[in-house]
Amino acid sequence: MRIVVTSNGRDLDAPASPVFGRCPLFLFVDTETMQCRAVDNPALSAAGGAGIQAAQFIIEQGAQAVLTGNVGPNAFNVFQAANVPVYLIGEGTVREAVEAYKAGRLPSTADANVQAHAGTGRGMGRGRGWGMTPSASPPSPAAPPVPPGARGQEIAELRQTAGELRQQLARVMERLEKLEKGG
Repeated sequence: MRIVVTSNGRDLDAPASPVFGRCPLFLFVDTETMQCRAVDNPALSAAGGAGIQAAQFIIEQGAQAVLTGNVGPNAFNVFQAANVPVYLIGEGTVREAVEAYKAGRLPSTADANVQAHAGTGRGMGRGRGWGMTPSASPPSPAAPPVPPGARGQEIAELRQTAGELRQQLARVMERLEKLEKGG
C-alpha cells in the first residue's frame, strides 16, 4: 500500500511534521517494502489554499492513506471526496508513524482536527500521539528544536510567511476602511 507521511526531512528517520498543508516534505512510503520517496510540498509557499493544493497533489500522486498531525477542514474534504483516509500522528519519526499505522495503532479521523488556516503558524500544530491516549497535560507551546542546517531555511520560511501575512492584513485593513467610509 502506498501512503504519505508529512515530514520535516527526506528519509524514514526524519521527524514527522505535525502540520499538513504547509509541511516541508511529503514522504511517499510503500508499506510492504518500506521504500520511500521524498517530495517537496508544492503548496508550502502558497499564498492561500495550501491544504487544498497539498491534498490534491497527494491524491494525484496515488497515495491511499495520509499520516499527519493535523488536517484542516478544506484538505480533509478533498481527502474525503477521494476516499483517502487520514490518520493522526504525534511526535516521532516517519518510520515510527508508518510502523504504528501498520500495527493499527493510529487513530483515523472522521473530520478535520484543526480549524482552517491552522497551519499558517509553520509547525505549531499538535498531533495526538502514535495511537495512544492523549496526554493529560497540554502540549508545550515551544516549537521543536531546529537542526542547525535547517535554521536558515526555517528563518526564510518564517520571513516569507510574515510578508504574506502583512500583505493579507494590508488588504483586510484597506477593505475595512472602505466599508467603514461607506464604499
